[in-house]
Amino acid sequence: MSFKYAFKTAFRGLKTNKSRSLLTVLGIVIGITAIMLVMSLGQGAQDLILGEIQNMGSKTIEIAPGREPKGPSDMFSMFSDSLKQRDFEALENKNNAPHIARVMPLVFGSDSLVAGNETYRATIFGVNDLVVGIYDLEPAVGRFFTDEEARNYADVVVIGQKIKEELFGNEEAFGEKIKIKGRNFKIIGILPKKGQFSFLNFDEAAILPYTTAQRYVFGIKHYNELIAQVDSEENMERTIEDVEATLRANHNIDDPEKDDFYIQTQQEAMDQVSMVTNILTMFLAAVAAISLIVGGVGIMNIMLVSVTERTREIGLRKALGATSREILAQFLMEAIMLTVSGGAIGILLGTAWSFLTSIILSAYLNVNWDFSFPVSAMLLGLGVSALIGLAFGFFPARQAARKSPMEALRYE
Repeated sequence: MSFKYAFKTAFRGLKTNKSRSLLTVLGIVIGITAIMLVMSLGQGAQDLILGEIQNMGSKTIEIAPGREPKGPSDMFSMFSDSLKQRDFEALENKNNAPHIARVMPLVFGSDSLVAGNETYRATIFGVNDLVVGIYDLEPAVGRFFTDEEARNYADVVVIGQKIKEELFGNEEAFGEKIKIKGRNFKIIGILPKKGQFSFLNFDEAAILPYTTAQRYVFGIKHYNELIAQVDSEENMERTIEDVEATLRANHNIDDPEKDDFYIQTQQEAMDQVSMVTNILTMFLAAVAAISLIVGGVGIMNIMLVSVTERTREIGLRKALGATSREILAQFLMEAIMLTVSGGAIGILLGTAWSFLTSIILSAYLNVNWDFSFPVSAMLLGLGVSALIGLAFGFFPARQAARKSPMEALRYE
């Protein structure tokens, strides 16, 4: 029996029970739709984060306290207080790291901001004026504080749009004062609406001089991070070596295995983000794929019912000369057609949902969330659908092929 004839025969068999066929493929449709949605959104999230990391510039390196986390046991080392003022000053010294153009200390946390009778809990960043260039944070109103103000513990703050709206509504906020930890801070700048930047939302951020944040808000003497800008990409490797040597000398470390800090370039950060998002996406896709197994079991069940209902048809076809192999091919083709059609519908629905979700996320999060069509997920969906048809359709098809023509014709 030719493939064309087997296809036509299988199609007629499925067409006689349209409603049952549609309900049978529902599990496959849901599974493939979920896989397409998860992989598309995962790729979109990865592209968004990587793009924003790249915007920080390829000449930026981040120095973080604690050992570089390589497993769950290293997570607590990230909260180390190993980066101090002397490290900041040492890295600013050209004798130690001649190719570092600027260094920005970073401290962060959250606290309540108070203006009149209004209160809003915001993320607080303590930085110097280098943050303007790194994150493109030029205020829409007012100005950013100077490096001199940062060194002199000035009580000034630059706020995001969300804070301005929550604390002042439609009233003027520039030049007004807000309280943090009972201390008055003058608003000298208001940021334009920025939305989400990687894991940061500057619309909900209050930015203070790092010295002021350390002393009056967080009560600490260490930094959560030091960010350095290198004068050129060619000097990145040399600068990393200089930073390592300087900090090891400051911390009396002879063995690199005992480093209480780690350095991350933008490329390394991108590699880590890619790895994490890929693992998370594949995990979620695997969870969604469980419904494909359920759908496959449903198809096997329905095919067994179909074989029983069509016993006389099978007997008649065998009596007219159809071989067991041809009967096997017909029912196997029906199972594959069910699963592949379910996979195709799932791909269309998954693509539509992914596109719609990317539009909603872009509008709701105020980010440029690009739609991503995962070709790999489409190929995987079609391939898995066909394999499920083969795997779960083989047993019913084999049962049909093994039926005796005489017994089948006598079946009531």
